[in-house]
Amino acid sequence: MGRQKIEVLETTKKHGLFSGVELGFQWTAQEDCFHPGGLFASVGQVGMGFGVSPNSPNNRDNEGLKIPCTDLYVKYVSSPEGVRIVGIPEVNEEGIMKKKKKGLKLNVKVANPSLRRLISGAIAGAVSRTAVAPLETIRTHLMVGSTGHSTTEVFQNIMNNEGWTGLFRGNLVNVIRVAPSKAIELFAYDTVNKNLSPKPGEQPKIPIPPSLVAGACAGVSSTLLTYPLELVKTRLTIQRGVYNGLFDAFIKILQEGGPTELYRGLTPSLIGVIPYAATNYCAYDTLRKAYRKIFKQEKIGNIETLLIGSAAGAISSSATFPLEVARKHMQVGAISGRKVYQNVLHALLSILEQEGLQGLYKGLGPSCMKLVPAAGISFMCYEACKRILVENEDEA
Repeated sequence: MGRQKIEVLETTKKHGLFSGVELGFQWTAQEDCFHPGGLFASVGQVGMGFGVSPNSPNNRDNEGLKIPCTDLYVKYVSSPEGVRIVGIPEVNEEGIMKKKKKGLKLNVKVANPSLRRLISGAIAGAVSRTAVAPLETIRTHLMVGSTGHSTTEVFQNIMNNEGWTGLFRGNLVNVIRVAPSKAIELFAYDTVNKNLSPKPGEQPKIPIPPSLVAGACAGVSSTLLTYPLELVKTRLTIQRGVYNGLFDAFIKILQEGGPTELYRGLTPSLIGVIPYAATNYCAYDTLRKAYRKIFKQEKIGNIETLLIGSAAGAISSSATFPLEVARKHMQVGAISGRKVYQNVLHALLSILEQEGLQGLYKGLGPSCMKLVPAAGISFMCYEACKRILVENEDEA
């Protein structure tokens, strides 16, 4: 079928909406130009003579009626699938052409970066601690020697007396404690590290790595705010049958020793958490920088983050484990006729005198089994959550 051309030109000078206005409509039909989806499947094939020509580069030269608010319509009214407005590319606010990415990607917009870090830290702490709750229970029993002197013996005793639920005893309290603790810790670390880190071309602000100081500040901040929950969790794990739950434990501890009892062992905790958090975050930051330098890529995947975080946890937990043992002994207090220690040094010397050097590292194996994967999972979840809770794709 040959080419057809229909031209309609109507001039009217009657009073009304379009009085004194020339309306031109031109339609050029060609063979094989009809696409599925209807007559207007391609707007570029239809020219409407309202002074607006989608394919015309010189819109100013066209005479006739110019449709008002065309820019607003294009910006705020999305075209249906399969219809494209010719000559007007899809751009973002910065003027950069949008490119469709393949695959499923979950992004939840959280504009406030501080809130983003808090949410990411809380999720990371809850997931990591729940995953290693059985190892945490075994580690605590080994430290105080309440149900056995080896990992296998403690595990068998718990399974025989309480079953699988015994391995997760106190986990709810642990999650309630760890979620805000990790949120505060990671928030403090990112904030301090960002303020202390020099910008490109600037001189270092401090003579030591900023991540070392930021890690110490993060550990102290989270410990001061969440220590009472840590103590209650330890009591719930060791003193089975004494307390009926979290709130009952709080009330009874306050009745027995007053508010200061909730902070028993705080000093060794602070002394222990400062070197632990400092070495943990410093090692994590150093290993990430080394990975980027060796493999020459900026983005680090989830598996790589898991391994880097686990290595950082192994380094920090091994270096500070004796102080952790002293802290647990002081938290337990005089339960079942146990010795009450006056301070950290007294606890360390008493353990060393009674059990030798190995007493200071009792439970190191299960502790590393728990802390190493917990650190890796925590860092992996944190980085993953930060990529999900982005304000725009460039921040991912």
